[in-house]
Amino acid sequence: MGTVDVAGIEAERERLRGEYLQAERPASTARGLHHVAVLCADVETTIRFYQGVLGFPLTEIVGNRDYEGSSHFFFDIGNGNLLAFFDFPGLELGAYAEVLGGLHHMAISMEAERWAEVKGRLDDASIEYLEESGTSLYFRDPDGTRVELIADPLGEMYGLTVL
Repeated sequence: MGTVDVAGIEAERERLRGEYLQAERPASTARGLHHVAVLCADVETTIRFYQGVLGFPLTEIVGNRDYEGSSHFFFDIGNGNLLAFFDFPGLELGAYAEVLGGLHHMAISMEAERWAEVKGRLDDASIEYLEESGTSLYFRDPDGTRVELIADPLGEMYGLTVL
């Protein structure tokens, strides 16, 4: 692996900022994130983790219209947003893998008090995590999907306004 041209990369970021960041940003055509859908191996294990450990209430379980026998189920992650899962029984899907073009992680915002509570529940459940900057916890769900819980307000990250 060769050396990284850090100065060149930063120059390219600056060029992109100059060309695409708008001082007068128009309103988005979107109204919010309806849901992100992730695959899981076992519905009940996923419910126990996301509702029981993380505190995201299960809102519905329905049949997956695209695959008979599969469930599509949803968790409330606040602010009118949902986290959804599919199982695909009988397909023998491989384990979660971070690949180019795939999901790296999901960052879910929490109030600082709730973040501390969930951190305690992760400890109680012996779930390993990496804490970064005093406001982020990175860990893997039962299927290996990387999740970040971040105590920074929506639109902020580590003191930087991103929205």
